[in-house]
Amino acid sequence: MDNLTHTLIGLSLSRAGLNRYYARATSLLLVAANAPDFDVVTAVRGGFFYFTCHRGYTHSLAGAPVLALAVALVFCALDRSLRKLPAAFALALAGVGSHLLLDWTNAYGVRFLLPFSAQWFSLDLVTLIDVWIWTALILATVAPLVGRLVSSELGARSGTGRGWAVFALLFVPLFDAGRAVLHQRAVTTLESRDYDGTAPLKAGAFPTPANPFEWIGVVETGQAVHRYRFNLLGAFDPDAGAIFQKPEASPALDAAARTAQFRAFLGFSKYPLWSAIPLTVPESATKVTVRDMRFGFSIETVVDAANRPGEVKFSFSRGN
Repeated sequence: MDNLTHTLIGLSLSRAGLNRYYARATSLLLVAANAPDFDVVTAVRGGFFYFTCHRGYTHSLAGAPVLALAVALVFCALDRSLRKLPAAFALALAGVGSHLLLDWTNAYGVRFLLPFSAQWFSLDLVTLIDVWIWTALILATVAPLVGRLVSSELGARSGTGRGWAVFALLFVPLFDAGRAVLHQRAVTTLESRDYDGTAPLKAGAFPTPANPFEWIGVVETGQAVHRYRFNLLGAFDPDAGAIFQKPEASPALDAAARTAQFRAFLGFSKYPLWSAIPLTVPESATKVTVRDMRFGFSIETVVDAANRPGEVKFSFSRGN
């Protein structure tokens, strides 16, 4: 999820009652809820290095307690005392844990099992920015402030905002549960159709930011990859999507697939679309490209006549 969502979740955790256990609880939870995204510093070494590092060790189950301990030690250093380290660590672990759970629900995913496995895990329920979750979290943040203003005008005692914080923390999993039902319906819709007379090899449904009933569908058959934008409230037409033909197997494709960069990319991409374009310069060379059909990320290289891959280029640019 985006950092505004993580920040507001950290604030809600504090207001829901965790601020009773540590003097700097709110600040600590805000930092911890965003701490896994510290991997953004890897972007200084280029886009592909950031791509390979993002949502890696800092988003893993093994890395979570290490990251939480680092956050807790920083705050204890500010207090010049380790007396509250257990409480600070527990709160930091809650903040880091909330980040991992939120990132798990979206289509990008996380690598929970690093360093033991680089497998990606994603529930494909929400986009990186979800307007409904934003609305609930912002409402839960602003409502207590408005309440305090009204109370001060009336001379009444203002509330703590705890009820709104609990509302926000309950809304997110309940909303995700509803999205899970719709996601399963979207996948079933895609899997129950034939495409060009054949059943799909696999099919996936990925969310859109605003409409819970609207999904991006990707279907792979033996000959092509089909991509759709469809609404569950309407009829689904398997002939209405964009069709991308798969290239025939070739030594050039195999050579590109063996490079470390392509292997890393293919480990991330659930629905890769390959293309192979013959070139005249260099002579008998082939430009091999793989595009991720969910986000449009792509990676390419030129394979020469002797099937030797050249420089590998990566792009975050979105496709269709």
